[in-house]
Amino acid sequence: MSRDHVTANWSTAVMVCGKCSKRQGGGFGPKGKTGLLKALRRLVPKARGRKAAFGLIEMRCQKICPRHAVLVVDGRRPADWLLVRPGTPVAEVAARLGLTTERPD
Repeated sequence: MSRDHVTANWSTAVMVCGKCSKRQGGGFGPKGKTGLLKALRRLVPKARGRKAAFGLIEMRCQKICPRHAVLVVDGRRPADWLLVRPGTPVAEVAARLGLTTERPD
């Protein structure tokens, strides 16, 4: 018998545009050379994948293509898209998205 669903501990899914990230060539992290997705993933070093507190997904281009920014979509608020400029502290981005390292109960 095969499974028809798998559970995850995610409280939300955050999607980051891969094309925007690539165009910026980093811009986040302590030296400013880390991409936004990788910097956000470092917030939860122990749990990965479906066992993490939240999901981080690289999505395809959404045809917004902001100059000098990365497009981020929060699964809890899909109508409100966020444009994050390079140099913005990752902790500030995580706070705006409501990301915590604690599991929802």
